[in-house]
Amino acid sequence: MLRLSGITVRYGLREALTDIDIEVKQGELITLIGANGAGKTTCLRTISGLLRPAAGRLEFLGQDVVGKAPHQLLALGMAHVPEGRLLFPEMTVLEHLELGAMRAARGGRSFSDQLERCHNLFPKLLERRSQKAGTLSGGEQQMVAIARGLMSSPKLLMLDEPSLGLAPVVVDSLGDVIHQLHQEGLTVLLVEQRVDLALKLADRGYVLETGRVVLHDRADALLENPMVKQAYLGT
Repeated sequence: MLRLSGITVRYGLREALTDIDIEVKQGELITLIGANGAGKTTCLRTISGLLRPAAGRLEFLGQDVVGKAPHQLLALGMAHVPEGRLLFPEMTVLEHLELGAMRAARGGRSFSDQLERCHNLFPKLLERRSQKAGTLSGGEQQMVAIARGLMSSPKLLMLDEPSLGLAPVVVDSLGDVIHQLHQEGLTVLLVEQRVDLALKLADRGYVLETGRVVLHDRADALLENPMVKQAYLGT
């Protein structure tokens, strides 16, 4: 479904990503792990068209999509839930979900079906549908951000640090939702600071260090890898 081949991204003269090769197959849940500054968010921003690579090929659903704008990629079925949620404080929950559906991928679920799906995943959003996003808790705001992405009927859902700043009980709840989406067959690319959670959810993982992929393996193997355990799991 998604393939990055030799992707290099620069901020001025500094290389943020160097010769990145990543593949995400349909129905997989893939995680990118690494320390702060390793290039994980840059990778997602490049895939979703917010950054243009200096070199390499980026394929989505069999076509080269380098140079396509984010709204074009959204219409193809690629949804990016960014780090920090980036909600509009004065807009209500329902307005955010309506916004997410404006450029829904063709052939996806109807608006009413997708809205019902989001309410089943996040019952609190039905209760809060008329409430402004700026008055919600951090966990509720993250629910809105994920639901907004789902309203576009994505074929690929990219999640950037969904647990950031949230209480452990909320993180566990979001983990359950991500697991459910994966079980339903949705393809997911996950960046997550909780490496243990990410690897328990994922099929495979890529480890990034200073903009390079230094390790790639099945998620269960990475959980037992001595380097990963020492660097990211504290064991």
